[in-house]
Amino acid sequence: MKPLGCPSGLEYLTQIDQLLIQQKLELAEIIIGWESRNKYLVKNTLGQQIFYVAEENDCCTRNCCGPIRSFVLHIEDNTGQEVIRITRPLRCDSCFCPCCLQELEVQSPPGTPIGYVVQNWHPCLPKYTIQNENKQDVLKIAGPCWTCKCCSDVNFEVLSLDESQAVGRISKQWTGIFQEAFTDADNFGIQFPMDLDVKMKAVLLGACFLIDFMFFEHNE
Repeated sequence: MKPLGCPSGLEYLTQIDQLLIQQKLELAEIIIGWESRNKYLVKNTLGQQIFYVAEENDCCTRNCCGPIRSFVLHIEDNTGQEVIRITRPLRCDSCFCPCCLQELEVQSPPGTPIGYVVQNWHPCLPKYTIQNENKQDVLKIAGPCWTCKCCSDVNFEVLSLDESQAVGRISKQWTGIFQEAFTDADNFGIQFPMDLDVKMKAVLLGACFLIDFMFFEHNE
């Protein structure tokens, strides 16, 4: 039976407490540095694919605006049905612009908001608030001061609203010297409570993609 209040297509998320996200390598980016649309595979802990994620925007936006670019991410299940849509407007990501911080809207297609990821201003730490569909604060995310990917994982802690308790984690995983040096394709892991609202699990997935673009998408 479909859990009460669960958006269509997200039923499987009610049964798990971890997700693995693998960004697909793009040959054009490796050879000529031409920024192509990001594509991701979302898997469970057994390595089985749950969702496929594809970025939508134009070539000019990708190659002129780089990691701060606007986008729409379409998340499809294994039957090709879109189950989550993530929208990011073009905004500055500098800590010197507190009036223009990053924000994501996570939707259940065809356009029903289920939550938001809002960047909080801080001079040196990555901080975000996870909000529900009514823009009420639910969780916080805090990252490290130094997000350099040097031979180790980079962890962003998912915290309770008062930031007193860690309830989960978003981890950028080390993928090896070649992939880290020559591509911007990254792997992530997300941990969250099993009984967390399925909508907030979907929003945490959106937060993972925002973190990827803000800190690990820079094409060298």
